[in-house]
Amino acid sequence: MISVRFAGAVAVLGAVCMFAPFAPSQPPKPKTAPKLEPVAETKLLMEGLAEPNFKGVGKLLKDEMKDPEAWAFARGRALLVAETGNLLMMRPPKTRDAEENWMSHAIGLRDSSAGLARELAARDYVKSRAALAAVANHCNRCHHAFRVATRVRPFPEDEK
Repeated sequence: MISVRFAGAVAVLGAVCMFAPFAPSQPPKPKTAPKLEPVAETKLLMEGLAEPNFKGVGKLLKDEMKDPEAWAFARGRALLVAETGNLLMMRPPKTRDAEENWMSHAIGLRDSSAGLARELAARDYVKSRAALAAVANHCNRCHHAFRVATRVRPFPEDEK
């Protein structure tokens, strides 16, 4: 049979555990900041992230959107293109001159895409279309500078 003292001790211990502050275990903090390392190739970022989101915004801006959710979705796509600019900064070319040029183009992509996202958030159709064209211009300047044979068009259906 369980002694009264033992039962009392178990009850007290249970109460202490029940009311003690819960502190989830934290993983140990690294001693140094983690190093940012690119994983995917630049071409994959362009074909898998920048291009489909850019084209998606262009399709959504073909006509003025009536639905607030469509504007929000387009904004999200523009922000993914902007994040691609951040990812490109981790992949500079090997030469110093090319690296500086690369960084300015990556920043231009990020900033112009963030500007597009702001216009989409404001639901300004005319300014959003102009901002998408500005993003395309940044893409094309970079492609020209680094001899990439891809031309970005914001509204290819308008050119017919």
